This record gives sequence, structure tokens and C-alpha cells, in this order.
Amino acid sequence: MSEPDRTVHLALPAWYAEEYPKVYRALLVLTGSPSEARDLTDEAFTRAVERWRRVSRMDSPGGWVQTVALNLFRRSRRHHSDRPLVESDLVAVGLDEHVDVDLQRAIAMLSTRKRQAVVCRYVLDMTERETAAALGVAVGTVARILHEARNELRAQLAIAQPTVEAPK
Repeated sequence: MSEPDRTVHLALPAWYAEEYPKVYRALLVLTGSPSEARDLTDEAFTRAVERWRRVSRMDSPGGWVQTVALNLFRRSRRHHSDRPLVESDLVAVGLDEHVDVDLQRAIAMLSTRKRQAVVCRYVLDMTERETAAALGVAVGTVARILHEARNELRAQLAIAQPTVEAPK
């Protein structure tokens, strides 16, 4: 094995260990299903490993696998309506013990398109430009979608959080 090949192969396990949890979590937010998120994540990483020589030399191998994962998600939803997740989709998901359950539910109630934008921007920490590229839309469209999603989340969270009256 030549030295460049050895370096490429040594980088794969560390990259995988760092990227897999991020992609899985993003797909978990999108699907609401641990098993579906795991299947889609595994498929995205299988494709990355199959193409590792090329992927490892890209500017952003993580961005590549994230885009593949999002494409796999969209393909899996092609024949489904653009519906929010329902309460039963959220059972036992438990995304993060530090993330408010009401926030998780509010995100789940967003349309698939808005959930995708929120996941790209805030879970995968993509820029608006990267989010636009991943979703195949203009940057301005991403800004509008995120604006609408934040407004919906605010409204959902206001409903979920009872107002506390100041003592008289």
C-alpha cells in the first residue's frame, strides 16, 4: 500500500466517528424514527466508504455525506405527502436530554421542507449558502423558509409554555 493510500485509509475511522452522530441526529429530527434515521445514515456512509478515495480528497467530506443523507431522505419521502410528524413518530426519539421536549415537538410539527432547512442550518450547522445548495434552492429561499420556520416554532412554543402572571 502506498503512503497516500495508507493515509486515506487511516483517516476514515476518525472521520466516521466524528460525522456519523451529526448525520444520524439530523435524520432523526427529519424522520422522527430511530430505525429509519439509522438506515438512511448507514446508506449515506456506505456510499461514502465505497467512494472514500474521492470523498476523502474533497474540501468537505462531511458536507458530501450530509448532502447524500438529505437526498436519501427526500427520495424516501417522494411518495409521501409533505406532512408534519405526528405524536406517535416522536415516541422514544429523545434527541438530546439538553433539548427541550416542547422544542423537539415543535420542530416535528414543521413541514418536511421547513424541517430540512432547520436541520441543515441548526443541527448540521451549515451556512445559508450550504443549506441552499443541499436543498437545491436559492439562498433567499432558504432565508424565507427559515424565517417562516422560526415564526412557527415561536408560536408553537408560546402555546406550549403557559404564561406566568406577575405577582400583584
